[in-house]
Amino acid sequence: MASFDLTSRMGQYLDRHLVFPLLEFLSAKRIYDENELLQAKLDILSKTNMIDYAIDIRKQLHPKQEVPETLKERRAQVVQQLGELTKSCEELTKLMQDEEVMKSIENMRDSKTLQNHLIKEYNLDIEKMESLYKLAKYRYECGNYSVSTSYLYFYMLVMPTTDKNYLNVLWGKLASEILVQNWDTALEDLNKLREFIDTANFGSSLQLLHQRTWLIHWSLFVFFNHVKGRDLIIEMFLYRAPYLNAIQTMCPHILRYLATAVIINRGRRTALKDLVKVIQQESYTYRDPITEFLEHLYVNFDFDGARKKLHECQIVLFNDFFLIACLDEFVENARLMIFETFCRIHQCISIGMLAEKLNMNPEEAECWIVNLIRNARLDAKIDSKLGHVVMGTEPLSPYQQLVEKIDSLSVRSEALQNLIERKLKSRTDIRWGGPEF
Repeated sequence: MASFDLTSRMGQYLDRHLVFPLLEFLSAKRIYDENELLQAKLDILSKTNMIDYAIDIRKQLHPKQEVPETLKERRAQVVQQLGELTKSCEELTKLMQDEEVMKSIENMRDSKTLQNHLIKEYNLDIEKMESLYKLAKYRYECGNYSVSTSYLYFYMLVMPTTDKNYLNVLWGKLASEILVQNWDTALEDLNKLREFIDTANFGSSLQLLHQRTWLIHWSLFVFFNHVKGRDLIIEMFLYRAPYLNAIQTMCPHILRYLATAVIINRGRRTALKDLVKVIQQESYTYRDPITEFLEHLYVNFDFDGARKKLHECQIVLFNDFFLIACLDEFVENARLMIFETFCRIHQCISIGMLAEKLNMNPEEAECWIVNLIRNARLDAKIDSKLGHVVMGTEPLSPYQQLVEKIDSLSVRSEALQNLIERKLKSRTDIRWGGPEF
């Protein structure tokens, strides 16, 4: 299973705090050695201010060793520095706790007007906003994400988009909202960050590409938890050219998540054709059971191959942090896709054979097909005695039959005309092909 795990690839484009949920998930799945995961957590924690968490992990990893004095000293330093930063921002934090002030601030959309208002009414020193930014970042590094969100929200209200810290504030706000699992606000922050990245003037196209690649990875937390995520991920990853280019250039492994979103979203079946085309283009750089399932089914029409890959897909989803919640829905929709594709090719289908292709027993498959025919209103009947599914064909109306015959005659007439013209031309070429007089 470790060969299908993408955590090491994903971690390159995630903030260290966003990696912790993935490592916790891997611990529960027991894919890797627990001591290796604990050491990975400890290495990441060494670059944060979450000293208490680091001490707990160290005790699990080395239960017989005493906590090093360096860690205890570091904890005291963190507490002291946090106190100093908090004291330097007392004026601002008091302002933020006043509900009336916050309401008036939120109603002012222009940052310049807001700054003038705060300076005039509350004698605010705008220079102290830099201290608030540092405090928010320090709180974030301590794991106080909810507090950090409120500070960063205030900073975004007061400071203009041209501020030197604005991009970092957008990233920090998004990460904080993800970590407190506030998905509605996280989606708003994701859209703000995407708009900023798409319109900002970065130093180079490579820097812009890196920004988009990071955003693609962070957005997975939002898209696979928000109720609108399965639509939004398709729009952003497949139909926004800069982001599709970023996926193809920097992170083709994201196709796993795009493919899953398309499979579980019955309302977006039209995206399948575009998705399969991208999967084929990138098959030399990235393949996994989910992308191979679609290739087997829609490129090769290899139903046995698709059936085998569906079994592997279940293992992949069960062990993927972002996709495990989609497992049942994925299997249901993947079976439906196999059934629909098979029915387009065959008119009479053995339930036993279909059950084998769907990884089901015949009785279970028959019940599943009955419910499918009833719910999807398919033109099909089940012959229980023979164990067959017979697909019906809707009779064409006389008008439709006439239109089809006219179309057919038109095509044949055009082909006949072209043939006659070619033959006449060849005779003319032979007759006048000699030397001129």
